[in-house]
Amino acid sequence: MSSHPDRLAHYLRARRAQVKPEDVGYPPDPGRRLTGLKRTEVAELAGISAEYYTRLEQGLSHQPSEQVLAGLTRALKLNSDAAAYFYRLAVPEPPVFGQRMAPTVTEPVRRIIEQWSDVPVYVYDRNQDVIMANDLASALFPAIVSGSNAVQIAFGMSAKLRDTPQWNTMVRTVVAALRFHGDPADPRLQEIVGDLSVHEPLFRTIWADYDAVPLTSGTVPAYVDGFGIVDFPWQNLRAPGGLFIGVWLAPAGTVASTVLEHLRSQLRGFVDLPSESREENRLVGT
Repeated sequence: MSSHPDRLAHYLRARRAQVKPEDVGYPPDPGRRLTGLKRTEVAELAGISAEYYTRLEQGLSHQPSEQVLAGLTRALKLNSDAAAYFYRLAVPEPPVFGQRMAPTVTEPVRRIIEQWSDVPVYVYDRNQDVIMANDLASALFPAIVSGSNAVQIAFGMSAKLRDTPQWNTMVRTVVAALRFHGDPADPRLQEIVGDLSVHEPLFRTIWADYDAVPLTSGTVPAYVDGFGIVDFPWQNLRAPGGLFIGVWLAPAGTVASTVLEHLRSQLRGFVDLPSESREENRLVGT
């Protein structure tokens, strides 16, 4: 497990490489071999010494001042989300001693999920581990069940979906959110990152970009039998205890709306069947 100075150092190096010199006022240099900024350029833009900045990139400085952080935020052209993540790396929360309690869904949130039966809804934590999902969510995405992980599910989607631009946008969104919301010292986050880094080259590439953006809204593609690939808008809501509620939407008149009505009909028919028939349908679907 790396220390927070090391994590800050990795972040600074990654972000420095992404800033074009001409974007921060340096004249074009056709002979320049470095794609991003030099350490001396970052230091100059941030108003700090090159020696001190070098120590930061080497993980040798433990607590940059507020003035230094503000200067580096400007120098690296960090937007508000990236800056929020940067400050968390530089000034991490105190360590949690003892066993970390698993997040729990409050009773009011449980009732909300039960009552929102007309739209697919699920609850997940900052690592995007699914804690609970309603029937419509599991009908649309069978992999969305308690104990699964939304990022791993995204990378496990079929080739049909992985070939779409929507999928590429979606995985970049969930990976950036995994970094933004997750605690770098959390063993569960490290487990997810380790697994995907081994099995998914694209994940390694995206993770190395160090993008950190909160989950807010977007579009997710789903493959539905009889309909093909259907795009579903989604909205993210915050819930008590540091949890999130994901809601898939289906505007009236869209294919997504037709799909959800079809799935609702299937679920109603399944519920209305005698117990023996429900078991037969379950076995046929496996």
